[in-house]
Amino acid sequence: MKDQDQTESGQVPMMQKLLDNPFLLLFIGVASPSILYLGWGLAEIFTLPVR
Repeated sequence: MKDQDQTESGQVPMMQKLLDNPFLLLFIGVASPSILYLGWGLAEIFTLPVR
């Protein structure tokens, strides 16, 4: 019942505001794999044996 009172009074939860922003979701969707693959690549480079 409390959630209905908040939405009726005009207060939108912060998490809903974040997830309703398509540009933020696009940024997260592009940035997170990029950072993970970059970290993975750097880890592979640093673990290569030196000849």
